[in-house]
Amino acid sequence: MSTQMKQIVLASRPDGAPTPENFRLESADMPTPGEGEVLVEVHYMSLDPYMRGRMDDAKSYAAPVPIGGKMEGGSAGKVIASNSAHLKEGDMVFGPFGWATHAVADAKMCRKLDPEQASITTSLGVLGMPGLTGWHGLMAYGKPKAGETLVVAAATGPVGSMVGQVAKSLGLRVVGIAGGADKCKTAVEHFGFDACLDHRAYDDAKALNAALKAECPKGIDIYFENVGGKVLEAVIPLMNQFGRIPICGMISWYNAGGLGEKAGGAGLTAPKLWRTILVNFLSVNGFIISNHWDRFPEFVTEMAPKVASGEIAVQEDITEGLENAPQAFINLLTGGNVGKAIVKVG
Repeated sequence: MSTQMKQIVLASRPDGAPTPENFRLESADMPTPGEGEVLVEVHYMSLDPYMRGRMDDAKSYAAPVPIGGKMEGGSAGKVIASNSAHLKEGDMVFGPFGWATHAVADAKMCRKLDPEQASITTSLGVLGMPGLTGWHGLMAYGKPKAGETLVVAAATGPVGSMVGQVAKSLGLRVVGIAGGADKCKTAVEHFGFDACLDHRAYDDAKALNAALKAECPKGIDIYFENVGGKVLEAVIPLMNQFGRIPICGMISWYNAGGLGEKAGGAGLTAPKLWRTILVNFLSVNGFIISNHWDRFPEFVTEMAPKVASGEIAVQEDITEGLENAPQAFINLLTGGNVGKAIVKVG
């Protein structure tokens, strides 16, 4: 076994959009697992929008990555050494291994994977944290009913595509919003959405609102919020009375820094937003999926067979090489990926 591993650390905090200079590829000594721990050889690692917030030194639901610290994230790989009765060498697992070729973790923090059930990459997306986010947010807070209209942005991402496909299976009209004509085509033809609008084709929220109104003639009952920005401004005036808005993210504002606090420029003022919520009796629920892991077994039991059968479609955007993770992450934050962003580490 090699005595060295590689990892990507946070070299500096970004001012606005991250750049390659904010990251550094380092070699380090191979870690040794302690009691109850395992050493994992990482095969695939996930790239997710929340990682941008961890790069800022701002108060949030999780501590920021320290300067010089390994970039955090979920990964899937093979146990190559174990001091745990729960996992053995050769087991495939998912865990918080970060941006690295190898990592040591408490075995209790790892989830054993069954490659016969589904590709291990699905543990990073459709059958992992993003898929659970979409499913839980929709069912717990969206409260979908047949015949209603749902709108979700980032429609071809792992969260948006899960939301749209589940809603469609329940008899809702599903309208997606994505960045680019190709993504919109994927949302309709691959994921089965009724329609999808390219937000880049509209100069402002007013124009996008008009296009949305045409696709949602009965108004919008559920807006699954994961983007913010122009999309939020376009959607809010179309919300029906007693509409529901689950909120899991606001990616359009992340690169503003300060977890979006420096974004500014939004045409949707606070008084207008709050009045719309008030007079339309809207239910707005923010949630962090780490608070709802108790639902994961129920989620997998329901969704894994549907993924295996093809009832729930999957799309993955895989980048080769740990050294290319920073650029792939930068691309993710500007919509450069199509499907779940994954890095093949080894």
